[in-house]
Amino acid sequence: MSGTSVDGVDAALIETDGEKFSLLEFISLPYQAREREEILKLCDPKTAALEEICRLNFRLGEIFAAAVLELLSRAKVFAADVFCIGSHGQTIYHIPGDSTLQIGDGAVIAQKTGIVTVADFRPADIAAGGQGAPLIPYFDQLVFGRDPQTSAVQNIGGIGNVTVVGQNTDKLPWLAFDTGPGNMIIDFMAEKASEGRQSFDIDGRMAALGEVQEEIVQDLLNLPYFRETPPKSTGRELFGRHFSQKLLAKYPLTADIDWVTTATAFTAASIAQQYERFILPYVKLDRLIVGGGGSKNPTLLKMLRERLGLPVFVHEDFGISSDAKEAIGFALLADATMHKKPANVPLATGAKKRVILGKVAYP
Repeated sequence: MSGTSVDGVDAALIETDGEKFSLLEFISLPYQAREREEILKLCDPKTAALEEICRLNFRLGEIFAAAVLELLSRAKVFAADVFCIGSHGQTIYHIPGDSTLQIGDGAVIAQKTGIVTVADFRPADIAAGGQGAPLIPYFDQLVFGRDPQTSAVQNIGGIGNVTVVGQNTDKLPWLAFDTGPGNMIIDFMAEKASEGRQSFDIDGRMAALGEVQEEIVQDLLNLPYFRETPPKSTGRELFGRHFSQKLLAKYPLTADIDWVTTATAFTAASIAQQYERFILPYVKLDRLIVGGGGSKNPTLLKMLRERLGLPVFVHEDFGISSDAKEAIGFALLADATMHKKPANVPLATGAKKRVILGKVAYP
């Protein structure tokens, strides 16, 4: 799994019966600086080159395969004993409800590892009339769906997305959607404030030192995306580098660290606003459960607690690794595909029906 933060490859080895699972091993391998820069260039239409998209499609397949082999080596598990690989790929561009492109070819992974590989999960949902995202609600429902409390499970990766699980969700016209930016803008501002020494705000320390420019936050909350009714999804095409660069030009601040704090506040405020508009009118929430890289940021969690007035938990409070969650999720989606089980959630993506996701490559 490599998400919209484009920080590296997460790989999880699980044992599952299709519903319950146990995590046997997990690794996170950062991209080299050159690899990350190449990928980010492909995410921007102004710098993307067809030849590079074609080349990196295979190169990333090799990188993902190497991550699988390293994972198995650490776990002391033979490739012949692995049922299948689920590979999300690296999102290059996402056009909600129209098309999507993840690269890192599954056939390359299958050949390099000798393991059946399921990849390219999102197009099947789009072909069925959906947004192609979010897909992790399948995981959220398996893990938290039977809980007596009503919870908002908020993933904060590069982009933020929420799934509502538990009791009383039958009143909701949608169960999940992308709330807007997660760490994407924060990471950009942290890299700038640290003069390139940090690619993200470690433990939210920079955000804790700066001042929130609330007028900027409130201005940004008027962006058209936040008025769109779910189902909806977004990505780097809206909140990527170009967005952050425009912010710097439009709102000049004297202290770079204030941008880290303000970007963090924007993520928290956008999540709170989306709940107020699209969740809380239908159901009362008992708690917020945060996963993804954002769950490691105490300053962000504090801001969420203050803006939502809810008890805030992280996945580790329930024995689940926030770092491994999405890799586990796509392993479970791959298992569903291999058993010909539909795994999209139409009330999350807007698809007309449930469909089997992914394409299968054999070694």
